[in-house]
Amino acid sequence: MEKKKLAIDNKANALVRRELWGGLGFLIVQTVGFMRLTFWELTWDVMEPICFYLTSMYFMAGYTFFLRTAREPSFEGFYEARFSSKQKRLIKLYNFDIERYNKLKDVCSPTIPPMFDSSFALTVGNSSQHH
Repeated sequence: MEKKKLAIDNKANALVRRELWGGLGFLIVQTVGFMRLTFWELTWDVMEPICFYLTSMYFMAGYTFFLRTAREPSFEGFYEARFSSKQKRLIKLYNFDIERYNKLKDVCSPTIPPMFDSSFALTVGNSSQHH
């Protein structure tokens, strides 16, 4: 079970890292595009309100992330939320019994906390408990 859990975690990590690299690529392309528009195609007078509204939308996205996940809207918080989501999806896809895994882990090595708390995952997804 330990090998299967490690494989699930590694795959979840790889998927999240791919998403994060894609996000970095998007931001680079967006920045280069805005630089081109600002200095060659248009002027700062045109681009300033566009940049302001885009920044406001990014702030709203971060705030929405916080409201939905109750985690800090940081790169680390985003990584942890995405990893948890991917991990749960892969656990379900591979029919991995996480509750049995955690019980066996407690019995075999009671000093090491479980790597995935399914009861916490169930409460995070239930938005009624955040009010």
